[in-house]
Amino acid sequence: MKTNLIGATLGALALGVVFSSGAHAAGVSACLITKTDTNPFFVKMKEGAEAKAKELGVTLKSYAGKIDGDSESQVAAIETCIADGAKGILITASDTKGIVPAVKEARDAGLLVIALDTPLDPIDAADATFATDNLLAGKLIGQWAAATLGDKAKDAKVAFLDLTPAQPSVDVMRDQGFMMGFGIDPKDPTKIGDETDPRIVGHDITNGNEEGGRTAMENLLQKNPNINVVHTINEPAAAGAYEALKSVGKEKGVLIVSVDGGCPGVKNVQEGVIGATSQQYPLMMAALGIEAIKKFADTGEKPKPTEGKNFFDTGVSLVTDKPAKGVPSISVADGLKKCWG
Repeated sequence: MKTNLIGATLGALALGVVFSSGAHAAGVSACLITKTDTNPFFVKMKEGAEAKAKELGVTLKSYAGKIDGDSESQVAAIETCIADGAKGILITASDTKGIVPAVKEARDAGLLVIALDTPLDPIDAADATFATDNLLAGKLIGQWAAATLGDKAKDAKVAFLDLTPAQPSVDVMRDQGFMMGFGIDPKDPTKIGDETDPRIVGHDITNGNEEGGRTAMENLLQKNPNINVVHTINEPAAAGAYEALKSVGKEKGVLIVSVDGGCPGVKNVQEGVIGATSQQYPLMMAALGIEAIKKFADTGEKPKPTEGKNFFDTGVSLVTDKPAKGVPSISVADGLKKCWG
């Protein structure tokens, strides 16, 4: 896969930051709409889309919300893409339910809409989804935490640092997957917060960034200072959680687990800040998405899901230097070879 990048043209638009790439080839154009333009995950996703657009001669415009959870900007971006005559949209939705009417409008206008990383709710609101198996990503870190604690897992005090109150599907699947892997009954696996396991200290939101992770960790430590396991929605939130623990001298003896696999996060595994992380591959998601839009433009054919799943699975690997029996993982050294950001 090519990773060379083309120059990006910055435009200050009210609905987000826009980048263009690729030649204006035969009317084939596409849009990438991410949650933010600062999280390394979405930065790498944009790089993958830009490189593949340049390779295939597709015109690409990229939009981003101001913060994780900014659905209004994403709706405005979809409307702009429709008006511009784009052939397809790749989107990581901040509000997986709230965005559905705008996505329907795009599909009714003849655009191919592919959800990246975060399935819409319902998943078939998009034409296709290219994503990590986020439930599996959560299960892997839950299984690793339980195996690492051994008999102590039954008395654990677990904090959940989630994404936003809207509970987008990626948030729910990672959270509930961790519970399944750890041995906590999630009750209704489609929502967060209905569980009754006494090991759960509580849930707080982070907006997927370091500041939010720090604040959420501080809030949950006030509820129970004996927290010894922390599930985080992503690695920036995990870094914030660690800083909060360190500020009160509690960073040792607490297992922090996460999902992303960005280079800063994998380095934090190497340094002992994070115990284990589930690595996903955003560059591949975006590159495959651009290929699918180009194929749709040329042939009218829509992408198909991975056999046995309702989405196209782009893979996940647990990264840790403290492997646990029965839990498949790769080393930090291997994770650094595959990381992004």
